[in-house]
Amino acid sequence: MPEDEDKYPVESDRRRFVKGVVGSAALAGVGTTGAAAVNSATEQSGAGGGATTAMAIENTDGPAPRGMPQIPIEIEDGEIKGVWPEVTEIEQQGQTVTITQTKNYKGTDVTYSSRWFQYCGVQSYTGLKPEADQENFFRYSSSPPVAYGWQTEDVSGGDRVQVSDFEDYENWENSIGSGGLGKPAAVTWRSQDVDNSNTIPVTLIRSKRIEEKAQENDWLAASTDKGFMAYLNKCTHFCCVPGWKTSEQASQFNAEDDVYCPCHQSVYDPFKIVETTFTALPVPAED
Repeated sequence: MPEDEDKYPVESDRRRFVKGVVGSAALAGVGTTGAAAVNSATEQSGAGGGATTAMAIENTDGPAPRGMPQIPIEIEDGEIKGVWPEVTEIEQQGQTVTITQTKNYKGTDVTYSSRWFQYCGVQSYTGLKPEADQENFFRYSSSPPVAYGWQTEDVSGGDRVQVSDFEDYENWENSIGSGGLGKPAAVTWRSQDVDNSNTIPVTLIRSKRIEEKAQENDWLAASTDKGFMAYLNKCTHFCCVPGWKTSEQASQFNAEDDVYCPCHQSVYDPFKIVETTFTALPVPAED
């Protein structure tokens, strides 16, 4: 196979992974198998899983089988929240199952569902239960990356995210990659009053690139606002937590301006939202 078809850079000196079709059944199995291996909560018992089509930031390099799912956002009274799909009941394999999904989300023909986030053990988290009593406003992580020093200096962990915290988004920069691409924050979603193992990790970015793309793309116009875009920050390869502008190591793989996973060098483009398919793991049945 030609060298340029290898998803790992030669200098990584790691096992090579052959490129395939993102979202294919074969590659989707890599993510779900890895999740089961590292987290016993990814059992197949339960309901609400199955073949799923999601909108995600594109995986552009490395062994990840697909992109990480986007979380549609809304702004309410200057605070930013992730949209939770509508709670509904469906018939699945002869049983009535409670799921969350919004068909034709804001006229985009996209079915937005919590299935998008049902992988890597996240499907067992408290906040992913269809009728969990959790609020949808994003809150700042209590342990942001060192590279996001502004979070430590300007806000406190657990605070609701405010639009006003991102006024410098057009000029923000740190020591990693190019400046002026946008301002990021490590936040949590539907995770108040739960232990750390149940915290849903999210990356929120405000960028002019998102604003501009939303003017030409119906889905982005519906799922972003004022340049804010969010995604579930769980690598679809082996469930690590990647980062946008958080690792100096990213420059070794020409990924300093991309989302980079330091575990196995998967790379994602936070400014390219694509449709992806995979098999969502079921929400575990209640004891």
